[in-house]
Amino acid sequence: MSSQIHIPISERHSEKPVFSPEKMAEVQRVISEYPEGKSKSAVIRILHFAEDEFGGWLSIETMDYVAEILNIEPIEVYEVATFYTMFNVEPIGKYVFEVCRTGPCMLVGSDNIIEYIENKLDVKVGETTKDKMFTLKTAECLGACGYGPMLQCGKKYHEHLTKEKVDTLIDAYRAGNTNIEI
Repeated sequence: MSSQIHIPISERHSEKPVFSPEKMAEVQRVISEYPEGKSKSAVIRILHFAEDEFGGWLSIETMDYVAEILNIEPIEVYEVATFYTMFNVEPIGKYVFEVCRTGPCMLVGSDNIIEYIENKLDVKVGETTKDKMFTLKTAECLGACGYGPMLQCGKKYHEHLTKEKVDTLIDAYRAGNTNIEI
């Protein structure tokens, strides 16, 4: 049985990704922090650079490029990228809503918030809206147990969520207001 990652051809990068000279200098600096022959140790940091540089997600071509830079097998990169939920191996929306779904948040209604967002945006968890504006994901503990239900969008936490607050968030992000405080 094959365990390949499937990305539709239409959503793959059309050209081989290449880091900008500035980013490549940073990549090389990070690799130099590890002993010779241990460049694989830099894979997580380099994957973060790759997501930032290549559209917020890691295509097969991007992961192959990272493997080439680190002089490791592509499968070694795929294993890391698909194991950690912090990496996206499919295209994502402009804004990613990650709703905490662990015990404390569930006890105060995170399941209801997830269902509400699914209905409001017409997506399921793991999907992106047709306009490519929003991706909905769930997360295991975002470390705000006393403030649930909560979601993270980028580096911003939105806590004590209600349906009304979710509506306000969606409207604000649609309008490009990423500094929303609710």
